[in-house]
Amino acid sequence: MTVLEVLQSATGYFKQRGIDNPRLNAEHLLAHVLQRKRIELYLEFERTLTEAELAPLRELMKRRGQGEPLQHLLGTVEFCGRVFVCDKRALVPRPETEELVEVLKSKIQNSKSKIVDVGTGSGVIALTLAVHFPQAEVHAVDISDDALALARENAARLGLQDRVRFANSQLLSAVDGAFDLIVANLPYVATADRPTLSREVLRDPEVALFGGERGDELMRELIEAAPARLRPGGLLALEVGIGQADGLVSLLAEKNFHDIAAIRDYGGVKRFIFGRYG
Repeated sequence: MTVLEVLQSATGYFKQRGIDNPRLNAEHLLAHVLQRKRIELYLEFERTLTEAELAPLRELMKRRGQGEPLQHLLGTVEFCGRVFVCDKRALVPRPETEELVEVLKSKIQNSKSKIVDVGTGSGVIALTLAVHFPQAEVHAVDISDDALALARENAARLGLQDRVRFANSQLLSAVDGAFDLIVANLPYVATADRPTLSREVLRDPEVALFGGERGDELMRELIEAAPARLRPGGLLALEVGIGQADGLVSLLAEKNFHDIAAIRDYGGVKRFIFGRYG
């Protein structure tokens, strides 16, 4: 089979199994097997593939058809223009989180800020901010040792292993001092919503998905704790689930935060909330 024929066959296979963006998935997996850039496939449409090339592709297609996330199969994910290791140890980074980081870049007023990323997962938020603000002091915490191991691997890949401090922590319990920025993409799915999640999402660690019976419990706990851990005028930034923003904004107001804002993502969902304290 030629490259084009394989892509057409794989696309049909993924369509039958309800995979979103079937052609894109096929291209990514074939490029991965051939160790090519995806765009390079278009220059090789007529090339005939060997059995040695087709065999690993068939295995990856089978796993993808069973709902294993594409990023797990590729072993990496692109986030804000950089490549990070991605596997089952942490949540697959979402495009919405890239939006959060872009907004934060404009809100961080001091290049030497002290920053903590709570629930860091694979480390994409903390590490991206560390690259963008090389003079900042960046901490990254998570309750999962597996996630922290993955985040440390990503730090090493980017040469940031000496710049970002990692710690196992339930929210802010294991970090000291006050911060200019507390940012968190915490679990926000309600436990009752499990049946609504896709096969791919359910491959993420449960500790990274489910925030409690309501879904927003951990964020409320962090809002309660944040005033004592923010420097004067410090910023709390959260990524939240659908329908959660208004209630959390009200809680921020009750806790005497100011300059409170809820920002919609590109899909029109109130996804990010910000508040300053002191």
